[in-house]
Amino acid sequence: MGFQIAVGVIGGLGLFLFGMQMMGNGLQKAAGKKLERIIEILTSNKFIGVIVGIFVTGIIQSSSATTVMVVGFVNAGVMKLSQAVGVIMGANVGTTVTGQLVSFKLEHYAPLAVGIGMLFWMTSKKDNVKQIAEIFIGLGILFIGMEFLKDALKPLRGIQAFNDIMISFGHHPVLGVLIGFLLTLTVQSSSASIGMLIALASQGALPLAAAMPILYGDNIGTCTTALISSIGASRNAKRAAIIHLIFNLIGTMLFIFVFTKPIMALVQSWDPNDVARQIANTHTIFNISNVLIQLPFSFMLIKIVMWLVPEREDEKIRTTTTKYIDKRLLATPSIALSNSIRETLHMGNVVKKSYKTSLDSFFNLDKKAVMETFKLEKEINKLEKDITDYLVEVSNCDISDLDRKIIDGLFNSVNDIERIGDHADNIAELSLAAIENKLVFSKKGVEELKVMYEMAMTAYENTLEAIKTGKTDRVLSIIEIEEKVDQLELRAREGHIRRLNHNECSSESGIIFLDIISNIERISDLSANIAKFVLSISTTS
Repeated sequence: MGFQIAVGVIGGLGLFLFGMQMMGNGLQKAAGKKLERIIEILTSNKFIGVIVGIFVTGIIQSSSATTVMVVGFVNAGVMKLSQAVGVIMGANVGTTVTGQLVSFKLEHYAPLAVGIGMLFWMTSKKDNVKQIAEIFIGLGILFIGMEFLKDALKPLRGIQAFNDIMISFGHHPVLGVLIGFLLTLTVQSSSASIGMLIALASQGALPLAAAMPILYGDNIGTCTTALISSIGASRNAKRAAIIHLIFNLIGTMLFIFVFTKPIMALVQSWDPNDVARQIANTHTIFNISNVLIQLPFSFMLIKIVMWLVPEREDEKIRTTTTKYIDKRLLATPSIALSNSIRETLHMGNVVKKSYKTSLDSFFNLDKKAVMETFKLEKEINKLEKDITDYLVEVSNCDISDLDRKIIDGLFNSVNDIERIGDHADNIAELSLAAIENKLVFSKKGVEELKVMYEMAMTAYENTLEAIKTGKTDRVLSIIEIEEKVDQLELRAREGHIRRLNHNECSSESGIIFLDIISNIERISDLSANIAKFVLSISTTS
């Protein structure tokens, strides 16, 4: 019998976790843009942070994944520790949705949900319909897994030794907390742990008094994912993970020693004969009350972690080239993609600085600016590699067709931006040659270069803005500028030949001049290429 119970529990738990993951993936893809916007509205207001945490966890169906994402944001410098506190607290409330859902007896509708979901998934070619279908399929599989769990655990009700152990948890709550912690640590999902408690309770094998300490332990166990994730991260990211642990530890102690009896009386008055509903409601009340009690003292949590992980002198020094991408964010692909775009824009701004510095070195005969351009080129190459590697990882996630098109376009855009950096590097090398050989350029030639430089810079800045906003109103102007730059290059070449014929410049300076205008023209071309990608995405979205 023990073997049959184990097989049933493993199978049921596997289906439950698979269904929850599928439902979460469907919700993420369906709410992708909303998820990005909700993260973007984050301010230092901790109350907004709580709402964000509830919303995000409700979508991705995992408080652990939300907290890992927060650790990633803090590590990337996108989120402050004061913002992270609210989101972490909200994540605990958001995770109660699954427990509430599975406590209702909806297993009989599970095959219908799977059938309807599969019908729409197989017959529709629209992304949004397929995403909603995935939610239904995942939901159905989740409830089928719960049915498996309930059937597998049913024989335990008749085993007196098991009943005695369960009752003992009510008398020795610390032992129950430890069991809950180990259970969640093993399955890496507090929702799955709560699901098992509800399955046991629905078969009459688990009284509420025994379930409550296990439930508290589940909430502590869910902290381990973020703690493991923070290994190797910044000290601020470690603080975010520790805040999650301290928050749940304090909540557990409060509820074990102060609130257990009042909460038990309350949930039993709501559902006198349904222990499964009592457990789900206890879980929800525990997390909401924990937030209400501790949120006003969130500054104390920050002080505690700052004492545990003190600030160091080298903390403010950025040790990585990238600013926004972090592997922890891959748990939420839509956010990972959004941050990939941010990182691409960061790289674009470094290239913009490199382009400006390269021409400054020429116009001002500044050797220091040449060296600065060479230094920026190394940073640009590193950024290109890191962003490209990250985009490969994002593309391997479960993402929508539109997101896949955006990633394909980003691969090309990152490559084009890096090539603009190469052209800036070429201009710096030409400037260095002009400085070292003390070459003289005509006033008219320098003026033509300045006009071309400024026009190409405008095109490139508009291109970065188009990437940032996704708006196409600037794209046509970029293409028009690119055509004007082509015309300016032709005129500059013709003007140079005239000056050469009138002995107004030397052939050596002429070679440098022609190479520089050629590089500027290519920068304008590449800007137009990137702008066309933004246009192509906007017409398919």
